Amino acid sequence: MDKQKLSDLAKQLVAPGKGVLAADESNPTIKKRFDSIGIVSNEEYRRDYRNMLFSTNKLENYISGVILYEETLYQKNSEGASLTKILKNKGIVPGIKVDTGAKDMIGFPNEKNTEGLDNLYDRVNKYHDDGAGFSKWRAVITIGNQIPTAQCIELNALSLARYARICQEAGLVPIVEPEVLMDGSHGIDDCFDVTSNTLNVVFDHLDKHDVYLEGILLKPNMVISGKNSNNRADKYQVAEMSLKCFQNSVPSEVPGIIFLSGGQEDVESIENLDEINKIAKENQMPWELSFSYGRGLQSSTLKKWAGKMENIEAAQSELISRCEQVSLARQGLVN
Repeated sequence: MDKQKLSDLAKQLVAPGKGVLAADESNPTIKKRFDSIGIVSNEEYRRDYRNMLFSTNKLENYISGVILYEETLYQKNSEGASLTKILKNKGIVPGIKVDTGAKDMIGFPNEKNTEGLDNLYDRVNKYHDDGAGFSKWRAVITIGNQIPTAQCIELNALSLARYARICQEAGLVPIVEPEVLMDGSHGIDDCFDVTSNTLNVVFDHLDKHDVYLEGILLKPNMVISGKNSNNRADKYQVAEMSLKCFQNSVPSEVPGIIFLSGGQEDVESIENLDEINKIAKENQMPWELSFSYGRGLQSSTLKKWAGKMENIEAAQSELISRCEQVSLARQGLVN
């Protein structure tokens, strides 16, 4: 394990003003996105869409890394240029989603465990050799009637720790993503309790597996009310409770926290990130507080593109506009 290399790359991914674009939608997920704009999800359209994203002028001013789906790591555009090399030529680090998805946890209704540890070491070594610099593994925790259970949190935390150690041995910076879902009518206090507990268990397992914390990034949810909650907490409560949660649960050695947008509306995800960074500046928090947004950057871009060549310029302009806004929020400079 080259600790210095891991640490340097982790810091590069949370460079001031920059964050990570999540473009690792699985084929079933991107099909849903394409369905919304009325185009078929085939390899050609997926390639053209991601080529449009990655070739956007000045993307590197705001994006330090892009998480890819395996298909994309090996794709070339219609002119024969590797999508991975397009990113690298901009100084953007390609990353790779390495889990194989959250599956039903047998015996534990409405809970899921993320799979993908089988052959992971062989896979991530190949990804590293083929140009990836970092990796991502997403665990899913649901708040509901008598869930999450301790067993669900423990099993997902163990998998995250095994994944992180394996990736570091292969030379990849692991993004550790324990996502407490927004789905449901729970209040922000419930989210705080579950997120705190989950993060404490995750870092306990990372410690037991001797994961090098200076060489990881944490990708958590914000502490936020459920989507269907009455009187949802405002950005000030979200920021204060998110930072309180991380102060209690995230070691200072971790170089960066890159928030997922997690189903938030576009404006909401920007306002919350901005307020988090405003408070963090005032209180000199030890981590970079950045973003790893997927839908938060892509949803309006996708609609502008609509699968048409003549819309590429307008879609790229929309993407850069979104990136500029999120970059400002990542610095606490929106208002």
